[in-house]
Amino acid sequence: MSELEQITDPIAYHAEGPVWSDTWGGLRWVDMLAGDLLTLRADGTVDRLGVGSKIAAFVRPRTNGGYVVGTERGLALSDTPDDAPKPMLEVWEDSGIRMNEGGCDPWGNLYCGSMAYDRTEGAASLYRVTPSGDVSVVLPHVTTSNGIDFSPDGTRAYYNDTKTRRTDVFDVVDEELTNRRVFHEAEGTSPDGLTVDSAGNVWVALNRVGKVRCYSPDAEILHEAQLPLRLVTACTLGGTDGRDLFITTSRENLDDPEPQAGSVFRMRVDVPGKPTLTFGG
Repeated sequence: MSELEQITDPIAYHAEGPVWSDTWGGLRWVDMLAGDLLTLRADGTVDRLGVGSKIAAFVRPRTNGGYVVGTERGLALSDTPDDAPKPMLEVWEDSGIRMNEGGCDPWGNLYCGSMAYDRTEGAASLYRVTPSGDVSVVLPHVTTSNGIDFSPDGTRAYYNDTKTRRTDVFDVVDEELTNRRVFHEAEGTSPDGLTVDSAGNVWVALNRVGKVRCYSPDAEILHEAQLPLRLVTACTLGGTDGRDLFITTSRENLDDPEPQAGSVFRMRVDVPGKPTLTFGG
């Protein structure tokens, strides 16, 4: 493991959802409450692109090129890496609920989760959107739907509903999430985004306490990194060899934000990430 390195200025109010994809040149993430996509270029500059919505909840590459982005209450698509997206569908109508996080499974389905603006407990859901655009509710009665990712062999899924203060794990049978159970309790922290590496280890961003923690598939704590700020939102693996861990941070609702809040950090890790899962739609 290497030391943490700050690789951007604190340019985001609420940076979230980092994803590595060669299709758009490397690292992309969202400034969620600004409705913008941010892309890190090779020279260290960051491009900002509005998605036409006041929320840009997450971004994922599409299997046939371009990307999908979570908007306030739905999804939007672009056929190219750098053009603004066009609305695909509205997932729900309730204006009191917004999109919050998402991820793809190995079969091209997109999982996207919501939360209430007023954080009403149990008001949100986790949805699955198929490549053909069919929408189903996977989990009702969610409070703050956050990170979701799959094991390298596709037999397990890991998920955070932040209000529960834990990471859960599912068995995946015939592409369905089954047998939900507790993977690891994270008392006193707020599990946010997560990513799974090529060995099946689970990296979880622990909001409010400024940490990123790596668990083995047996839920043993393998490593913990402390950042110089409180609001750590998400993490992903990427880089040319897959061994760069990128970490997003936030200054949302902080009366006295830390100077580096809203920056992206990077550290080198021993186990590379797995190939980025893509949306088949």
